[in-house]
Amino acid sequence: MTTDQLTPMRKGIVGVQFLFVAFGATVLVPLLVGLDPATALFSAGLGTFIFHLATHGRVPIFLGSSFAFIAPIIAASKQWGMPGTLAGLSGVALVYFVMSALVKWQGRRLLDRLFPPVVIGPVIILIGLTLSGSGVDMAKTNWTLALVSLATAICVLTWGRGLIKLVPVVCGIVAGYVAACCMGVVDFEPVRQAPWFALPSSIARFHLPQFSWAPFFYMIPVAIAPVIEHIGDVYVVSAVAGKDFAKSPGLHRTMLGDGLACLAASFFGGPPVTTYSEVTGAMSITKVTSPQVIRIAAATAIVFSVIGKLSALLQSIPQAVLGGIMLLLFGTIASVGVQNLVQHKVDLNDTRNVIIVSVTLTMGIGGAVMQFGSFTMAGIGLSAIVGVLLNLVLPKTKPESEAQ
Repeated sequence: MTTDQLTPMRKGIVGVQFLFVAFGATVLVPLLVGLDPATALFSAGLGTFIFHLATHGRVPIFLGSSFAFIAPIIAASKQWGMPGTLAGLSGVALVYFVMSALVKWQGRRLLDRLFPPVVIGPVIILIGLTLSGSGVDMAKTNWTLALVSLATAICVLTWGRGLIKLVPVVCGIVAGYVAACCMGVVDFEPVRQAPWFALPSSIARFHLPQFSWAPFFYMIPVAIAPVIEHIGDVYVVSAVAGKDFAKSPGLHRTMLGDGLACLAASFFGGPPVTTYSEVTGAMSITKVTSPQVIRIAAATAIVFSVIGKLSALLQSIPQAVLGGIMLLLFGTIASVGVQNLVQHKVDLNDTRNVIIVSVTLTMGIGGAVMQFGSFTMAGIGLSAIVGVLLNLVLPKTKPESEAQ
């Protein structure tokens, strides 16, 4: 549906619906890593506007908090503190900028060579599995609340229809929060004391990022998976809208826009942002693919970010409620990695593929660490680099017909 076919009221209603679809995931990331959810909403809205500016306002994509960086942010904050970690997240933008230049220069061929499914699949699996322990730890603080939120999310995913099916996180958190209120375990005092209108904390106390090289290099490899996910999302959005956005304005522009949005997010103290498939699903259901409606959703996110009581309310959600959602969410992320391997028909009877998948997963799950002086690389980032190197170094297995 084009913008001209929508009344102003219809645009506003659909825009708020799109934000509602993205809301749960956008605020869940900062809640899990210890950031202000209001800042994440502000970063999502601002980042979406920056993306639309870079793509000449043609691509109907909403940018929200990326789940790929939950584990890296938690791990990095233990080493360099949250200020250093947030500054290091600017490295994510650098990856997008480099990939944008490579796509402009070589097209997708070079990316397909560097990051085939046999590399990306295990990395996505790791993003989910490395978080599983945190999910269980949060859930076991109150298993009753965790199971309420988990069961609700599962029911919505299984039997939900229309837009409701796209918001299992929101439904699970609401059900768990209501149960927590009934059990008397929610402290409403911070909500009562919070002002109605207030700037996000990181913006109200804004200061320049405390840049350092160690967290910067730590975050760079982690960005590989979101970049590849970005390319897939652009093609999906193109199919839903009936336009070839990979050609016009081009993948190089969409990646540039995403990188600029990530840079702005790190500058203002928010998590990196990424394209949201949930909003694409909402567009498919509503048949509304107008970029202007997406910008209304972005503006609404910024408005929500300055409602002080909303931020306080979100921070009052018990850990067990979030833990219940994590039990489903992070397993779902891991299953996407498995699905990636299956959809692209990665042959795990091929010794070369088995080696790449096995070493990547083992190093990531086992917590391998490599240190060079003061520089340390570990976790998902290290595993991603190892997977890329193995893919480049190991000889490809010749088909049996050629071998004979």
